[in-house]
Amino acid sequence: MPPPQPLSPAETPVHDELSLTRRLILLFMFCLAQFLDAFSNSALFSAIPVLEVSMGMTESQSTWIMSAFQLTFASFLLISGRISDVYNPKTGFIGGVFGLGVISLCAGFVDDTIPLIILRALTGIASAMTIPSALALLVKVFPEPLEQARAIGTFGGCSCVATSLGLMIGAMFVQWASYHWVFWFIPIVAMPTALACAFIIPPEIANTKDNLEPAAAKWKSLDLLGVTILTVALILFIFAVTSGSTDGWASAAVLVPLIVSIMMVIGFFCWETRIHVDKAAIPPRTWFYPNFSILFAVALLPYLWWFTVFMIFTILWQNVFEWSAISSAVHMLPLGVAAFVMSFTGSLSRIFSPKWIILTGLSFGMVATVLMALGGGNPEDYWPYIFPALSLGSAGFMLTYTHTNIAIFQAAPSSMAGTVGAIFNGALQFGSAIGLAAASSIESSVEANHGGSHEYKGRAAVFWFLLTVASILFISVSICYDRSTDHKPQPEHGDPGHPARRSTDSDEKLNDANGTMIEKADLANLPV
Repeated sequence: MPPPQPLSPAETPVHDELSLTRRLILLFMFCLAQFLDAFSNSALFSAIPVLEVSMGMTESQSTWIMSAFQLTFASFLLISGRISDVYNPKTGFIGGVFGLGVISLCAGFVDDTIPLIILRALTGIASAMTIPSALALLVKVFPEPLEQARAIGTFGGCSCVATSLGLMIGAMFVQWASYHWVFWFIPIVAMPTALACAFIIPPEIANTKDNLEPAAAKWKSLDLLGVTILTVALILFIFAVTSGSTDGWASAAVLVPLIVSIMMVIGFFCWETRIHVDKAAIPPRTWFYPNFSILFAVALLPYLWWFTVFMIFTILWQNVFEWSAISSAVHMLPLGVAAFVMSFTGSLSRIFSPKWIILTGLSFGMVATVLMALGGGNPEDYWPYIFPALSLGSAGFMLTYTHTNIAIFQAAPSSMAGTVGAIFNGALQFGSAIGLAAASSIESSVEANHGGSHEYKGRAAVFWFLLTVASILFISVSICYDRSTDHKPQPEHGDPGHPARRSTDSDEKLNDANGTMIEKADLANLPV
């Protein structure tokens, strides 16, 4: 028989070439980038009241300090994911982390509203570069299913932990130093991290079939027109729903971008059907990978729940109960602690069906949401209602978030890790943006007829709304989730319906000339 062909750099297993220590260090670096992304948003919750006074902001301007980041972060995830899959994810990751540090350093010196909003928007773009590229690298470093599940769970857990710790650290800076340090803290961590990653991340883990192609083929694979159409559509859509809660849903500033964005989304899907399926920004087959669509729907909820809880209770505790920023942050710690504990449950997906784990998490979240709807209007309600709700709800939605994340990566081939990571994280952000706009409208309309913002009825109505969303998703997962693909390896590129063995040195097998299954590791011993 002819001599076996050597493996291409894209097919060479990486995990055996890296020591366990180096792989753990890489995981730490990826998690640190995730931590900084979440921190750059959550730490500002404590600083917003001071920023409003210091810069003379209006309510809508202070809203855009937060929304500008969310708008660009969500909108640029897809193009970042495509760049990570087609080009070098190492370059994208390091560039995103370094850019986040530089922009945050500049933001710390700004004392005017408009420049700060612009820098926050640029921060969102830099952060969007880090997540898909980190996930593309992570699945290369941890290709074995159990290790990958644990790594993805830990990576995802850093986001919620950073949200809680960011609130605390931001409150400490605001109370004992200056709000400027909320921005300056990020480059202190980000710049050394980017420098270290330039040396620690080996170039071979960035090798994929696509990024080894010639430059012209890469450019074609990027589908720049399709990505641009969808990115602009998402920017307009998120701008519209974010503006709806402050400018009114019937205003031209909301209706015009909303209508244009819908037309552009239709145009995007028309364009995608005209080009080769493998060159599309989001190949149509993506939505037909097992359970991919239902997992995408579930991903709309976790961030919505967490951010709603943060927004409602930080404002209630500081503006109505008159608690200090640090006291409010301390009372929020159960969210981070519960999420941190549940982030280590990734290995459960190799024992139990992700369906039952996701349903369990949604059940915990639904119970917690009921507790928040029933109690919380008085300081004495914290221990009997809010503390158990924060703990149980955060644990439940972290369980849902972690195993939805793991399952969606197992549904798609590793060659699409950057794009899948962008789609998943985009769903988290879209759900949060759209849901927060709806929640704000519900709260405002109820408060207008029931005593104003000092009453709890508007906030309770928001939690009943969240319970409705969670219940719909619970029913949808119960009916639509297909368990026949549980614990099966990722599908090969281009085969959505038939998962195949993963390409690792430990379990990938090939057929010899007689049809006998042989280990790839034994190729060198085959007779010539």
